[in-house]
Amino acid sequence: MKNIKKVAVLGGGGRTGNYLVNQLLKEGFSIKLLLRNPENFSIQHAHIEIVKGDALDLASIQLLLKDCEAVLSTIGQCKDEPLVASGATENILKVMKDRQIERFVLLAGLNIDTPFDKKSSKTKMATDWMKANFPVIQQDRQKAYDLLVESDVNWTQVRVPFIEFTDIDTEISINTEDCLGDKITAHDITKFMVREMIDSNYKRQSPFISTI
Repeated sequence: MKNIKKVAVLGGGGRTGNYLVNQLLKEGFSIKLLLRNPENFSIQHAHIEIVKGDALDLASIQLLLKDCEAVLSTIGQCKDEPLVASGATENILKVMKDRQIERFVLLAGLNIDTPFDKKSSKTKMATDWMKANFPVIQQDRQKAYDLLVESDVNWTQVRVPFIEFTDIDTEISINTEDCLGDKITAHDITKFMVREMIDSNYKRQSPFISTI
């Protein structure tokens, strides 16, 4: 994965996504950025190419991924909008296969379940709360994980607890079975995602990351 130069980014217009875009620029990558409302995006840089479109539209994903070597996503579910997790993942995986793009790193909540989890009572409580209060969204996000598992793609799904939107650089824990901390900074999330995109230390896994 050392030859990645241009990265397709979804969710870059969101709060965590802004941190991701800035981290990629800091590390010298070129970015193709999918935005539904480009006029609201404030980061300007010569290495950013904006594609106006929607993650649920296959043609938008086809245009976004053209000439890219990897895909990063921080897409979240917006209130009163169509479910996005599984639909976007399905489109991304299809186009990645068509274009022979290997690497996909995406952000998710700690409420996603995998067969390898050994969640503590605290993590399980947070998971159960999400299932009880947002069952349809939870099912859609779980379906997205299932699509990843069924694919042949080199993916990593990064699961996180409460996000603090700061530039603070902290020491983090990485664990494939349980979330060991209560929070993490957006800076640490995006720093980890970019490093993981390159190094593939957690290929086809869903690590939890949190501040120690």
